[in-house]
Amino acid sequence: MRDPGERSEHACKKVGDDMTRVFELFGKRWTGLIVAVLMGGGAYFAEIRRAIPGISERMLSDRLAELAGVGLVAREVDEGPPLRVGYRLTAAGKAMEPALKELSRWAETYLPDGGGCPERFRR
Repeated sequence: MRDPGERSEHACKKVGDDMTRVFELFGKRWTGLIVAVLMGGGAYFAEIRRAIPGISERMLSDRLAELAGVGLVAREVDEGPPLRVGYRLTAAGKAMEPALKELSRWAETYLPDGGGCPERFRR
């Protein structure tokens, strides 16, 4: 019989701090999609918004600010006229590409339908 003060191996296992931080950021709606859009190169705010149907300007602005705050995205102001704000991935953001591509391959294999888009647009 086990000592009541002794914890089992199962009870001592927990999610690591690194994984927790990743999912605190990427577990938020839209974050992964924003990074995925920027993997194709820099884009202006309006281009990102058009690429992600359903995201509001406010939400996009909040998520971009958060991504910039953790160093994954760089914000660049084009004085214009007209004034335009562009975003691009930093080296840290670009380092996410292999992980996101692997998640995409996993989804293609294990999640049905592919979202209803023709395959040529999903690559």
